[in-house]
Amino acid sequence: MLALDVDFARARRFMRDGQLTPNGVTDPLLLRAMDEIPRERFLPPAMRPRAYADEAVPLGEGRVLLAPMVLARLLQLALPQPGERALVLSAGAGYGAAVLARMGLQVLGIEADAGLAAAARQALDFALETNRPEIRVGDPRLGAPEGAPYRLILVEGAVEAVPPALFSQLGEGGRLVTIRRPAGGVGRGVLFRRAGGAVSEIEGLDAAAPLLPAFQRAPGFVL
Repeated sequence: MLALDVDFARARRFMRDGQLTPNGVTDPLLLRAMDEIPRERFLPPAMRPRAYADEAVPLGEGRVLLAPMVLARLLQLALPQPGERALVLSAGAGYGAAVLARMGLQVLGIEADAGLAAAARQALDFALETNRPEIRVGDPRLGAPEGAPYRLILVEGAVEAVPPALFSQLGEGGRLVTIRRPAGGVGRGVLFRRAGGAVSEIEGLDAAAPLLPAFQRAPGFVL
């Protein structure tokens, strides 16, 4: 099937009505953003017919575009608010950053893969006329301390553990969301919140996603 054969606007409506709302996604700003952002533009052309399937879509080199329901429920867990400053780590092809920007947040994305970062900038130029996220090439484990504090940090994929340095980049009341997947274990969405100098956590949905290469444990590196 060629991408040209797909009615993507219709597919977005099916995504919203068949995947998101039946699974408890109720935030009107989030639903509107995912209904308007052309998800297919954040995929390689050969993968675009799969853009609205209820599954993660491969981007190459072990990376994926998270399944729509997984990303939506992860973001809803974080309660994004217009005007907040957000940091997206392992931003991939830029879709999560685009959704947050469409919700009215000011977004900076960090991506280790220069090719993915370039694809993200191109997709964002097409998908958003204003309030485009900035995408930088860098080490997502380090965050972006020069721009801290952030009200929201999204690690867009699965990690074995969250580097403690990222919590220090949250402002008071700030939230960090990701998928925590211990080695050999099942992934679960998790929300961390900073309040009074302490960080608490709440586990949310079961979430299938491969471990992000940048966040896998390596000899000599301690998360």
